[in-house]
Amino acid sequence: MSMWQTSTRLLQLLAMLQARRDWSGQELAARLGVTTRTIRTDIERLRDLGYPVEASPGVGGGYRLSHGTTMPPLLLDDEEVVAVAVALRTTAGAGVSGIEEASLRALVKLEQMLPSRLRHRIDAMRTATVTVAGAGPTVDLAVLSAIAGAIRATERLRFDYVDHDGRPSMRTAEPQRLVVWGRRWYLLAWDVDRANWRTFRVDRVKPRTPTGPRFPPRTLSDDEASQFVQRSAGSATWRYRARIRIHAPLDQVRALLPVAVEASADGPDRCIIEAGSDTPHQLALYVGLLDTDFDILEPPDLAEAFLRLAERYQRAAQALTADK
Repeated sequence: MSMWQTSTRLLQLLAMLQARRDWSGQELAARLGVTTRTIRTDIERLRDLGYPVEASPGVGGGYRLSHGTTMPPLLLDDEEVVAVAVALRTTAGAGVSGIEEASLRALVKLEQMLPSRLRHRIDAMRTATVTVAGAGPTVDLAVLSAIAGAIRATERLRFDYVDHDGRPSMRTAEPQRLVVWGRRWYLLAWDVDRANWRTFRVDRVKPRTPTGPRFPPRTLSDDEASQFVQRSAGSATWRYRARIRIHAPLDQVRALLPVAVEASADGPDRCIIEAGSDTPHQLALYVGLLDTDFDILEPPDLAEAFLRLAERYQRAAQALTADK
């Protein structure tokens, strides 16, 4: 058998090991049309090239591509190549410092090897896409890696934190998820000292070492983590808060509200919302967009903002009528 056929078979074998977690020797041999002895030889060749292939003996044994100490070459199909190229090109706008240069180096290496059919697809996407540079804070890659490592190891994380008002504190938390919302990164964690869930801006986090001890992971879905971060981060900057009874069913109103606004039923045809904004004027404008009747529950001074708006709208309407 020629060296070319052997190399081709090794690439096919590697692609199969990357596509599925476990394979038996018989399955691999049948797919590639060789003997199980040849499979064992090819597995050794892959190991010599740096691919960490694990083998388990016995009737139910087989082969598995595991984690290694170095990064050997990967085999990617067409869709995976396009996805990686697009992801690398947009990394610079992801709000992570220290990764832009590495992304460009990886992209150059990738594009040098692209066949023409894929290069055309990626070029078409590049020319059709406009990236708007963000002005949000950037996150240090080392900080992200430290947090992600603590999440993966389920180890407590100690870190210095500066809140929205500039107050510094030292926190001990059980990290659960990193959530990206817009250009901002958030850490969702169980605050040990406060015995409650908390959301932290990652650009304000400075991890301390070492991490630990380990903690039992809590059951939390990705959707639950996303919803919690949107609620807590969305309401954290409110300087003015209010409770308002809306004269409409909860389901109807809920569809019009951002996640940060809490809403609860108050009978079949009404609901109560807890909303906020920077000023009473902004909140009055927002409630008016719901286009339904409402009652101000608290604070009473919110009524003044509605009165000022009503007077302004009335003057505009009267002026238009007078002109006619």
